[in-house]
Amino acid sequence: MRLVSLLPSATEIIAALGLLPFLVGRSHECDYPPAVKALPVCTRPRLDAQQSSLAIERAVQDLLQAALGIYDLELATLQALKPTHIITQDQCDVCAVTLADVQRAIAELWDSPPQLISLQPHCLEDVWEDIRRVGLALGVAPDPLLSALKDRIRACQSRVSDRPRRQVVTIEWIDPPMASGNWIPELIALAGGENLLGTAGKHSPYIEWSTLLAIDPEVILVMPCGFDLERTQQELDQALQTYPQWQQLRALQSGQVYIVDGNAYFNRPGPRLVDSLEILVEILHPCPEPKFRGRGWRPYVVPSMAKMSD
Repeated sequence: MRLVSLLPSATEIIAALGLLPFLVGRSHECDYPPAVKALPVCTRPRLDAQQSSLAIERAVQDLLQAALGIYDLELATLQALKPTHIITQDQCDVCAVTLADVQRAIAELWDSPPQLISLQPHCLEDVWEDIRRVGLALGVAPDPLLSALKDRIRACQSRVSDRPRRQVVTIEWIDPPMASGNWIPELIALAGGENLLGTAGKHSPYIEWSTLLAIDPEVILVMPCGFDLERTQQELDQALQTYPQWQQLRALQSGQVYIVDGNAYFNRPGPRLVDSLEILVEILHPCPEPKFRGRGWRPYVVPSMAKMSD
């Protein structure tokens, strides 16, 4: 087999199934496990991901209104790799190359095309089913991996079963603000929280400041798609200067705003969603020795006014 993965979660599924030796190409965003960074890159973005949250949002909307994809395929690289299987997605046009673009490329490049495996997860059960489909399509039994993941989920549920449920809002994009949908509300519930915005199985919604202020949640988790901890800290620092409404939220006033690594964990519908659940348990129900603090999450520390004005 010669596998090409066009999204990070598929790469992580391939690795978790023990198929990493067969992976020959990846998307520009695939970075885990670290060894995949040495593989040829088969996609490129049409926008500058180093812009501010608001600038990225505007660039995305401009591309979508022009009926253009957010990403391009590196066709010459893809053809040279001669894949037997290409794993892509049909869940979010903003997250990875679109299924239509991949289908056009396959039709253009090959008379005898590689097998296309398209993932479309909207909830946790979809993620587990995608893992099963990938395993079966590639000749690997998925049950051992799925059983191990579900054992860890049950351990989390057991740990929080007698804990009080905390009211939570998760922020998937900072400017403009968006709440988290899809599988995130399910993870919040499994971690012993009460999700107040966003609906399980549905796309992430934009939220008005009036709505967030009216809800005024006990805990706010900030997990922008594609941002690590440092980038999230920078964007949230800027948002506090731009939007004084942040200062009115009791979660900020009481030190209950947390930044999490949305790029590595929460926004990748693969095996590390269970790591994401364990992160949520650590945040909502503190333990003496948190495993993920500092690399998967940390409390948000409001910068001093002097620092913010620099």
